Amino acid sequence: MKIVFHIDEASKWQTVLSNVSNTLTYAQDHHEHISVVVVVNGSAITEYVTENIQTFINDHKTSVAFHACQNAMISHHITAAQLPKNVKIVPAGVIDLAELQNQGFRYIKP
Repeated sequence: MKIVFHIDEASKWQTVLSNVSNTLTYAQDHHEHISVVVVVNGSAITEYVTENIQTFINDHKTSVAFHACQNAMISHHITAAQLPKNVKIVPAGVIDLAELQNQGFRYIKP
């Protein structure tokens, strides 16, 4: 199974983190492989620079792929140097979401 979580509001981060954690726990408990990607755009991009989010990303870097929309980064004055090292910068979050869905990822927006 492949799942992409989309977050574009800073206030939704805790919900996304909870959803991702629950998904990983389910996969482990049921011995299933679930590919998880988190695509971040809009105002949610600003949370990539917070300690809480960076810790979560570092703790899950082998089990979750995190993407950052370059357009949102520019709009909110976030630089690549401010992001955790394993966050992938994509040119446009919306296009990234569409490409992931074309690859069979199921779209979830908490």
